[in-house]
This record gives sequence, C-alpha cells and structure tokens, in this order.
Amino acid sequence: MGYAMVMGEALIDLLEADAGGEQIYKQAIGGAPLNVAVGVARLGGEVTYAGSLSNDVLGDRISAFIRNAGVNERGIRRVTAPTTLAVTTFEGAEPTFTFYGEPPSYALLTPDDLDETTVADAKVLYTGSICLLREPFRSAARKAWQTPGPLKVFDPNVRPTLLPDAAAIKALQTLVEEFFTTADLVKLSQADATILYDEPDPAVAAERIRAVGAKAVVVTCGSKGAYIAAQDGGVMLPAPAVAAIDATGAGDSVMGALIRRLLDEGRPGSLADWQRHVRFALAVAGLVCERPGGATAMPTAPELTTRWGALL
Repeated sequence: MGYAMVMGEALIDLLEADAGGEQIYKQAIGGAPLNVAVGVARLGGEVTYAGSLSNDVLGDRISAFIRNAGVNERGIRRVTAPTTLAVTTFEGAEPTFTFYGEPPSYALLTPDDLDETTVADAKVLYTGSICLLREPFRSAARKAWQTPGPLKVFDPNVRPTLLPDAAAIKALQTLVEEFFTTADLVKLSQADATILYDEPDPAVAAERIRAVGAKAVVVTCGSKGAYIAAQDGGVMLPAPAVAAIDATGAGDSVMGALIRRLLDEGRPGSLADWQRHVRFALAVAGLVCERPGGATAMPTAPELTTRWGALL
C-alpha cells in the first residue's frame, strides 16, 4: 500500500461554544494538514507528518495526539515559538478562523529538516494550506514537491483573514498555481475558488485549474456535494444528508479519504474511478459534520460502516 507524507500546519483551535449561556472557547487540536494526516491514519492508512511544533505544553499535547492517532512523527521539528492559536467562530456550522502567534509555530520547518529518502519513498505527498504563506516552510514544501516519485496532492485551503487585499489574493493565486501545475489532484472548496478566481461555479473553476496542469480537481460545495473534473470529463456528486453541527475539518476529511484511496489503488484512470473515491470521501465528511471539532472528529472505517453501511 505504501505511505503518505503530509506536510503543513498543526495548531490549537479555540472553538466558540456556549456553556449555560456563557460564551467560552474550547481547546481542540487542529490545522488542516494535521486533520488530513489524522484522517488518513484513522481510515487505516500509513502516514508520516512533516511540520514544526512548539516545544511548549500545547506542542507536547499535539505531539501526543499525533502519536496516539497512529501518525508517524519522524518529520516533525520542535521549535521555541509558542503554539499558534486559531480562534474559531461560527455562522451556523461553518467556521471562521483568526490566527494568533508570531512567528507562527507551524511554519518553521526548513528544507534541511526534510529527509529526502522519506519524501521520495512516499506513495502520496500532500501539502498546501496557510503554512505556504510563510518561510521557511514554503521553501521546504517546494523542495519536497520537486522530488520525483510520490503522487502529488494539494489543497490551497484559503483563509480570508490572512489575505488583507487584492494584491495578497493575487500573490496567493500565483503561489498555488505553481503547485497546481504538477499536481495529480487538487482539492479545494467552492469558497476557495471564489476567492482565488472570483468564480463561484465549481465546474468553471475546476477546468481553469486543470488548464494550469492539474490532472484532476475536486471542488467541495458543502451540503451540495462535490464537483469532479478529470481528463475524461466532469460531474457533480451529491453529498449524503446529515444533521451538521460543525463543519470544521470536513474538507480536510475529504482529502484524507481521497489520499487513503490513492494509497490503496494509485491514481484513478477515469472519471468513474474518481466518482467512486469522492462518493466515499463525502460519506466520511458527512460523519465529520455530525461531530464537534477538527482532527478529533475524523472517523475510523468501522464507524463509517456503522453510519453508512458498506461504502464503495
């Protein structure tokens, strides 16, 4: 089956909640790439996480969580910067993130921290998200991405609070398209596409990304499902009906589920194969939305079977 290498941020989410009429913030371990790594591991895949963690008590908690989730820690660098906090507020089930901590503890992985053999031997390499906005992580991700061997999967995971103006959005578009060019899979949300390209139509956005060079694109559209664009066509798949309470990590769970399938089967050869994988991933995301939290909400294969029955 091989293993996936997941590169990116790990941090602490402070989730807005109500406790007896009083507004509080509950601590949860998160960061989109960490969510992805945990999602792969919970579904039975082998995964190595590469990123920087603070050497403070919160970093110790993240490290213990990663280890207990079954994620290999050999790509982690411990740093002195305090753990970054993401204060998470909600409109319905959809989260909005505001980040605190400078320099960000999650973006201090350097190119020299990468074990080149570990990268080259991976079956799947994932990177993306907010860590790409900062050095030295951006250089580390570029170095890994240029390594031949793994299937390359990417998620821009756009956070509007980190993009103050049109120039910042344009710079991000240029940056992510550098990775799109050689990606085997790009997964992004409809909201990401709207920010990057001012394009709410997932089919149009997906074809624009494929035109840059990506071999396949999956655009998640919340409760509406996901649009898939492959070399032999495109299609919209509906999401399963769920009683959503918290969408934190749902998109990350889609990516984790797709990576898990790529580990098993390699890159799909047709739109029909992608549909099968995305149908599975949407079922995973539906279960995540019925639970609070990010990484902690990632389901196991038996939990999926209990909730949805046999999944193709």
